Amino acid sequence: MVNYHTPNLTQHPPRSPRVRLGGFAHLPRLIDKARATIAGTQGEYIYDCAMDARFWAFTGLKADAFLAEVKTGKCDYDLLNHVLAAMQPKRTPSEIAAWSAWLEQLPPTLPAGREFFNQTHTAIGPRREDIASWCDLLDLEDFVSFGGKS
Repeated sequence: MVNYHTPNLTQHPPRSPRVRLGGFAHLPRLIDKARATIAGTQGEYIYDCAMDARFWAFTGLKADAFLAEVKTGKCDYDLLNHVLAAMQPKRTPSEIAAWSAWLEQLPPTLPAGREFFNQTHTAIGPRREDIASWCDLLDLEDFVSFGGKS
């Protein structure tokens, strides 16, 4: 059974970046990676990666401050409330929904990102014509990394 309060990301992937908490895409995945980082069970997953940085930019939160909040042992709901209270500038539910939709559809934009994306896509799912966004690639990579066939 997966224990999301103390995830072991060497045994299973974090939640999909598409899973939402309080309307925020990626937040549950970010929480999973933070908890695993604290426990030393993050495996190949990186807390404060480029996708995480997009969340920090939108919310105005800082990676180290959020990690400290996760270390207190709060549940997902309490962490969401922390995000909502600390977020600068404050965002409306419609802004959060729009940002989440944007993040879910975000393709690689810079040449280095496109190169990495294409190399990874080719390595793990070369026949998959439906892989167009970072979320698509992360979901596929998580699936394949834990034994799935692309």
